[in-house]
Amino acid sequence: MSTRGLLTRRACLAALAAPIGWLGAPALAGAGQLEEPLADSVRTALSSAIANQAPPEPEFFTTESRLQYLRWLAAMSDRLRRRKPDLEVRREFLQTVWYESKRAGLDESLVLGLIQVESAFRKFAVSSVGARGYMQVMPFWTRVIGDGDAGKLFHMQTNLRFGCVILRHYMDRERGDLFMALGRYNGSRGRAVYPDAVFAAQRNWLFNHRA
Repeated sequence: MSTRGLLTRRACLAALAAPIGWLGAPALAGAGQLEEPLADSVRTALSSAIANQAPPEPEFFTTESRLQYLRWLAAMSDRLRRRKPDLEVRREFLQTVWYESKRAGLDESLVLGLIQVESAFRKFAVSSVGARGYMQVMPFWTRVIGDGDAGKLFHMQTNLRFGCVILRHYMDRERGDLFMALGRYNGSRGRAVYPDAVFAAQRNWLFNHRA
């Protein structure tokens, strides 16, 4: 086993064991997303993607799809109970994660894993560089593709929508390479520690929809 591999695994385990410490680790999460020039067409598409703030009410076209969602909701609610004891808060959070993940074409387990690593499911988390909320969105995004009000990043649906849209944007930029997209989300593109931590956390939220 190489020293580099051992250090990477140790870093991931430390991050998952102490997510609050993760937020303050400059080599891992300190950079956050990096502001970069966007083509007008990309800016317009991203702005449109975050514009509709209607409540995330799931729609189902078959009874089976609704039952699958309810099974997922029950399973995730049970796993999240320790972090969010209030049932209604937990249900609203998971419904929004499900809605925004599907809307952005992302796996909900990936989004939950990213939230675990980024904020430990703390709505008002703030990193050392000012990234905010559940998905640790950098405030400049509200100026680039929103109305400029960074305070809205503490609103649950707004934060989850921005985070999912940004991750989808990075996946498109990286032509579907999730490893590179996660590195770009964290500001550590090409380094393994952050993507490995998210993939490890994602395993806590996997769900067999066929069961």
